[in-house]
Amino acid sequence: MNTILALGLGTPEIILILVVALLLFGGKKLPELARGLGRGLRLFKDEMNGVKNSLDDTTTPQTKEPEHKSEPPVK
Repeated sequence: MNTILALGLGTPEIILILVVALLLFGGKKLPELARGLGRGLRLFKDEMNGVKNSLDDTTTPQTKEPEHKSEPPVK
């Protein structure tokens, strides 16, 4: 029984994709491609979180009281 992974792909399909990628790009280029893909996904995720936080800040009313800064005692 095959384990169903993301997008409905099973283990044999994932292995086939990895073998084809290895043949196309070679062993030295694959880590660089994976690293670049990871960086791109991380940047995309960070930007999406920034947009979400920006939208949350503009749609929710500011009910938080301003913080008072305490000054150090003067000697």
